[in-house]
Amino acid sequence: MADRPEPSLAERKRQLVADELTRAALDLLAEKGFDAVTIDDIAGAAGVSKRTFFRYFASKEDVVVQFLAEMGAGMCAELSGRPGNEPPSVALRHTVWSAVDACAGHAEHARRVVGLILGTPALLARFLERRARWRDDLAAELTRRLGLDPADLYPQLAAGIALSAFDTVLQRWSADPGADPATLTERAFAVVAPALDAVA
Repeated sequence: MADRPEPSLAERKRQLVADELTRAALDLLAEKGFDAVTIDDIAGAAGVSKRTFFRYFASKEDVVVQFLAEMGAGMCAELSGRPGNEPPSVALRHTVWSAVDACAGHAEHARRVVGLILGTPALLARFLERRARWRDDLAAELTRRLGLDPADLYPQLAAGIALSAFDTVLQRWSADPGADPATLTERAFAVVAPALDAVA
């Protein structure tokens, strides 16, 4: 596989500004609460103008949801790369673990994001919209992998079960920083594996 090209200076600068806006937003939102923080506050804390903020994000909700935005694509890529002969429960456990591991690698921000999403109705609604797309994408990949009819119920149900396990692991881990995310993932999939492997 060819190496990915190095990002250009402009791309690196853009990523640095986006990262700084994200850090500033999460710090302020975690400290003051979602409703008390304005876009002017976030832009000021990041040392940029409000206009610059809107070049990167459409709203303050987007700053938080964007932190998890690429997880769906990452999970789909992980599932499509799993060996074709793996039982669905094994393939989906690795799929979910790839996302949990990404969160655990950014523990401080990830915990803040999960807490903000769960505690803020506007954010929870946006996250659930995105999660529904993840479910559809994972279901489409399961349909392909298993050679099922697109009308079959199994792929949607299996994708939903896997994402419920993902939600539960993240919630437990964010509430208990001492919990091991790998152990939580294993336990969650031990519970749901029989249903995932009952392919019609």
